[in-house]
Formats: sequence, structure tokens, C-alpha cells
Amino acid sequence: MNRREMIMTGVATLAASVPLAQHAANAEPTHGGAPADWSLSGTYFEACSCETVCPCIFESAPSHGTCSVLYAWHIGHGVDGATSLDGLNVALAAYADGHMQKVKWLAALYIDDRATAEQYAALEKIFTGKAGGHPAALAGFFSRFLGVKSVPIDYQLDGRKRSVFIPGIMRAMVEAISGQAGDDAVVTGHPLGLAPGNPLVVARNEQVTLTDYDWNWKFSGRAAGYSPFQYRSA
Repeated sequence: MNRREMIMTGVATLAASVPLAQHAANAEPTHGGAPADWSLSGTYFEACSCETVCPCIFESAPSHGTCSVLYAWHIGHGVDGATSLDGLNVALAAYADGHMQKVKWLAALYIDDRATAEQYAALEKIFTGKAGGHPAALAGFFSRFLGVKSVPIDYQLDGRKRSVFIPGIMRAMVEAISGQAGDDAVVTGHPLGLAPGNPLVVARNEQVTLTDYDWNWKFSGRAAGYSPFQYRSA
């Protein structure tokens, strides 16, 4: 197994029964034994195989017994030390064979191929949980990463729509549902969240496909959501 396929086993020992927000509070950032100095902000969305609204974010079992989920991030502003991460994209696919807080998930990470070697190393470190912060909380739910790949990632934001496309691997589109008076329907304070402190805009997905490793996913009209995100090392 090469470097890009490895995960930090320490974060994988985090107890999956603890809410994700609490995982983030407890995660300790490291960088060569000293606190890391990194931060990311931008927009993210998720699309999964559950019915709207995904019960997993409320610590309940998936709608259909298992959960296949795609996450995509666009980094508006990001730094890791002196390395700028502005404008780069990251995507992650994960599969839980049961209740997401009672089983360990499998995951696969995809990093923007526009990243330089330094940027790639920074994003791999952050999104595999090696640098602490909220991504380490998420990584604590995984049993392992199937791999980490450098790929072209097209992330699009258009009003109430979001999409991600990785040629030959991944496609997902989501659109916010209309709430009362045509406003966004939002969820706040949910315990299992990818963007703590931000309301999740409830959406539905369209044309979700993933073909990679042993996965061959295809679903539409299921759960989705999006929001801004802010991650940092401490």
C-alpha cells in the first residue's frame, strides 16, 4: 500500500458513537509534533442514498439500511502554513453498511489535479484526518480509505444548485427544495454535520453516479444538502 492509500490509524480509533461535532472539538491537530497552522473555508454539498431528509444526520439508521454518500468541497480560501489552497476542489465517497454511528465506513478521497505537489500533500494531510480539526472527526468514522487519487474535479455552484463531476468516476447534482413561502428549507444543530455552525440547506439529488473500486452507485431523487464550511487546525 503506497502513501496515497494510507490513513492515519489514530483518528480511526475515535468512538463512532460520539456526535461528529464533539469529535471535532476533541480532535488534536498535529504537524510534525507541533500544532498545525491551516484553515479552509468555502462551500460544500453532500448527496446520499437516503430519503429526504437524511436520517443519518440525526443519529438514526439510514433509510434503506445502508448509506452511500458523496461529499464535495470547493475551497474559496485556504492555507496550510505558507501554501495557498485557494480555488481547489476535494471530493469524498463513503459507504456505511448499516447505522453510520454503529459501523465503520469505507471511504475514497479525490483531490483536484490542479494542485501542486505541496498543495496535494496539504489536502491529503487535512482530508485524511492527519492534521486534526473537523476532517479528523469525519475520518474517525472510517475503517480505512480505499485510496486517494489526483483527478480533475469540476465543482459548479449556480444559485440553489450544486454539482460535481470527475470524468469516468463521479457525477452528482443537487438542488435545494422550496420551504415555506419559497424560502430555503434548512436544518440547524444536527449532531452529524460536515459544516458545524452552519445551517444545512435541504436539497434533493439528481443523477448521482459513482464507478470506482468495487462501487457502482446510481440513484436520484434522494437526500442532499449544502452549506458554507469553515475548518481549521485549532
